[in-house]
Amino acid sequence: MSEYMLQMSAISKSFGDVLANDNIDLAVKKGEVRAIVGENGAGKSTLMKILNGLYPPDSGTIFVNGEEVSIATPGAAARLGIGMVYQHFMLVPTLSVAENMILGVEPGRYGMLDMNAARDQVNRTSNQYGLKIDPDAKVSSLSVGMQQRVEILKILFKGARILVFDEPTAVLTPQEVKELYKIIRKLIDDGKTILFITHKLNEVLEIADMITVLRQGKYAGELAVADATKEKIATMMVGRTVLFDLKKIPVKPGDAVLEIKNLFVNSDKGLPAVENLSLSVRAGEIVGIAGVDGNGQTELVEALNGLRKIENGKILIDGKTISGKRPRAICEAGISHIPEDRHKRAAVGQFPVAYNLVLGVHYSRYAKGFRKLLLDFAAIFGDAEKNCKKYDIRPARPEKSFFKLSGGNQQKVVVARELEKEHRVMIASQPTRGVDIGAIEAIHNMLLEEKAQMKAILVVSAELSEIMNLSDRIAVMYEGQIIGIMDRKDATEEKIGILMTGGKLNA
Repeated sequence: MSEYMLQMSAISKSFGDVLANDNIDLAVKKGEVRAIVGENGAGKSTLMKILNGLYPPDSGTIFVNGEEVSIATPGAAARLGIGMVYQHFMLVPTLSVAENMILGVEPGRYGMLDMNAARDQVNRTSNQYGLKIDPDAKVSSLSVGMQQRVEILKILFKGARILVFDEPTAVLTPQEVKELYKIIRKLIDDGKTILFITHKLNEVLEIADMITVLRQGKYAGELAVADATKEKIATMMVGRTVLFDLKKIPVKPGDAVLEIKNLFVNSDKGLPAVENLSLSVRAGEIVGIAGVDGNGQTELVEALNGLRKIENGKILIDGKTISGKRPRAICEAGISHIPEDRHKRAAVGQFPVAYNLVLGVHYSRYAKGFRKLLLDFAAIFGDAEKNCKKYDIRPARPEKSFFKLSGGNQQKVVVARELEKEHRVMIASQPTRGVDIGAIEAIHNMLLEEKAQMKAILVVSAELSEIMNLSDRIAVMYEGQIIGIMDRKDATEEKIGILMTGGKLNA
């Protein structure tokens, strides 16, 4: 019998002319937690989707417990004892826990669904692994951490021995992350094997035994956690030294530039999403908004930028109201905005980089001719060349289509454009979502430079480490309200985590 529970040998996979996996090897022992790390586009998810039967490899072989296998579908993967917990849960919110867990393997009696048997099976599985949950609870009523527990139980119920976790902590509070770690350790004690995809290097050092690093679709090496540091892993990921300590220039904040007073905003369904929210951001200050996604952050940012109707309340810049104004007027009043979804709100993918770098100022800064109806393309491309170099956008080719850049370089284009606008306030919503370590470092330093120039900066991020690293003050949103604000020096992950779940801090 092989000493390896899983082996993937010389795996290659292309999508058109993009080589996503290039001759990758992976060997994981039974009872091991293997972290798989790499920049965006390094091939992590593609490799795991091949393992789970979602993609066929172009070449290479897979062995499970020493036997060569063919994995053509997720069903075939499940029969081999392979299960995947996706970052975006594959649950039906209107169904119960039991109903979700038995989908595809429904127990029947006389041709009818036997829900009593289903509940018994759920209870048996949850008791076996110490993951208590009510089988009759509606998934929509569960916390994000409990929904993830259902996902884990669902694949254990189907007999998974190899569990793949894809960015499993992306939507969890710090307390839920600790609970997940306990679950993973319990699974290892029960003889399972874990593959853990993440971009959070602290998690790698906390939970993994071994680390496999991918870079640009290729195997870049592996190392034991006992020999690893964040700096070593990052260097293997990006091929250069990455600085984790941000250089913060001491800045004495000035007067309030952005003021939000008793703001009420509704969701797309017409329900309250932001309720009676008040907050201010001073010149030379970064205020971070922490919270689990879905607690009104998106609606707040859209209201600040004129993209969503304000039901009540005021938004002021330098004491002048911008409430109810159109996005262009708000931009002209001094707000720059890095949207949370660069494809939906921030860029036109088919346009070249040069055009995307001038969106929002094209009609003023680059207009020429009779009635300013023409664009000065020479100026547009000339400035784009300068900004590609200034902001390290790679490749530095302004004529290249935006969607052909890597995720990190797409984000740099958006950040560069917003920084180059005349502004007093920067609203950065999820500024480093989906970008690699090198781009995160660059974007964080750009925001800190903004602070040093006495700009007022509001950062909204689901990444607690980002909020902790950048902010001078931290506000926590829960169910549309700010339920706590603290100075960075007084903030801890535990305190913020308590507020993120609606709890109260002890006096």
